[in-house]
Amino acid sequence: MEIAEAIIRAGIRKKYYLETRGDVLLRNKDVFRHWKKLGLEYMFIGLEAIDEEGLRKHRKRVSLGRNFEALEYARSLGIMIAINLIADPDWDHERFRIVREWGVELSEVVNISVNTPYPGTESWVTEGSRVASRDYRLYDIQHAVLPTRLPLAEFYDELVATQRAFYRKHLGWRRVMNTAGVIAEQLSRGQTNFVRSLFLLDRVFRPQFLLADHALPAAYQIPLPQPATTEQALDRNTLYIHPPRGRKGRAIDSATEHFVEATRMGSTP
Repeated sequence: MEIAEAIIRAGIRKKYYLETRGDVLLRNKDVFRHWKKLGLEYMFIGLEAIDEEGLRKHRKRVSLGRNFEALEYARSLGIMIAINLIADPDWDHERFRIVREWGVELSEVVNISVNTPYPGTESWVTEGSRVASRDYRLYDIQHAVLPTRLPLAEFYDELVATQRAFYRKHLGWRRVMNTAGVIAEQLSRGQTNFVRSLFLLDRVFRPQFLLADHALPAAYQIPLPQPATTEQALDRNTLYIHPPRGRKGRAIDSATEHFVEATRMGSTP
């Protein structure tokens, strides 16, 4: 809110884009509503999954109901919304089909990324020892570095088919007509990237390209985490760069603290 007030005092007039999570949005409705007045036009929300099981698997400490509540609130602001979902390497053909149909029905832009354990995260400690590739170039949330249930080629076929379905929903000729003014303005300044992006997906995002990347020699391999022994329980507090300090380390009131605890994944009333 202080940044917003400073922008108002300075008379800055810009258009804004942001990325957020559903729980953050719901805890700060007034902030987001205020930024809408300042020029917030586009919001990217990480819903990550369309069911509770998926949220637990990806360790997202927010309930499905709260995520969809956040989506409805974002819609009420009258801004453009993009949604991110996480494709798990364990998905089969049926799961991809369900997600594809769900995403196509939404009016919002939907993006899909691949579940990727990164060094320093909880999933790296718990799943890093079973990665199928340590090639650093593949850790871009578009390649599968964990073993897939489907043969890898079929997994990529489904992944690309799903993203193409989401992409074509918005970036076909109808979208071009709706953005004709934007296109004309950019072309007048010699900017062609946006126009080219409308038609390049099928040429650059192909299953065979993703699969071929796995056969390339690895210039740098990520070192694996130390395997945890069965006698040692995973202490999630040790996974933070800055260990959580509890209530004393946060300048929030009791109501907010209660909300945070009540909406953690797996919490009980």
